[in-house]
Amino acid sequence: MKNLPIFSQWVIYLLIFFITIFIYTWALQGIGVDTQVMQDSLTYVSKFLADFFPPNWEVLDIAIKALIETMQMSLWGTTIGAILSIPIAIASARNTAPIWLQWLANFLQNAVRSVPSIILGLIFVAATGLGAAAGTLALSIYTIGYLAKFYQQAIEAVDSRSLESLQVIGASKLQIAQYGIIPQVLPLSLGYTLWMFEYNIRAASVLGVVGAGGIGFQLKSYIDGFEYTKATTMMLVLLVVVTLIDTVSSQLRQRLEGM
Repeated sequence: MKNLPIFSQWVIYLLIFFITIFIYTWALQGIGVDTQVMQDSLTYVSKFLADFFPPNWEVLDIAIKALIETMQMSLWGTTIGAILSIPIAIASARNTAPIWLQWLANFLQNAVRSVPSIILGLIFVAATGLGAAAGTLALSIYTIGYLAKFYQQAIEAVDSRSLESLQVIGASKLQIAQYGIIPQVLPLSLGYTLWMFEYNIRAASVLGVVGAGGIGFQLKSYIDGFEYTKATTMMLVLLVVVTLIDTVSSQLRQRLEGM
């Protein structure tokens, strides 16, 4: 586009602008938003939110226990998912696998990502019963869909010149992986894994809605029982912990990226 005349560039930019406006207008019409209804609903929303305050701190000990269970679910779910993601990522990367294997591995990733976490929770609740075990297994599968893709992108971003240099000096495939691929992939992959652990804590709270344990189960129980002030305590405890984990993991990711 840089080689085009200035007038032609402006025509293209205007065309892109109008296409974008058309797409967003089309999407807004499809949603069917009624602005009058939204204005009237603000009153009801404010009354509903008012029922959540002030928090009921009598259930703080229950919130902490449920949060610990949620973190345990996230830790194991992320770890299992990360381990299973490694071979899938290798099989789906352009620079490490044949095309037929790439297609199969990428299809598997897409299939896993297309299943909502709630559905995974329901499947494993049916298989193992209510509780944290179902949530952990659901998080493991859910994690594969994302970490496998992140790991794949990290592998494909490896500098090919360093791998060629190792091949020239007669390095074996294992040595190429050990000295050429892993040092480049490891910091980025660890950063992705930390992010996924943080995200899974939120996902675990959602899985509690279908009985998969953790703080989400307690949260749903209180909301179903119209005990909104107790639900607020659960959400505040979750907010504090997620914020702390986000701060710590962000610093760790920056250090890993700096490596």
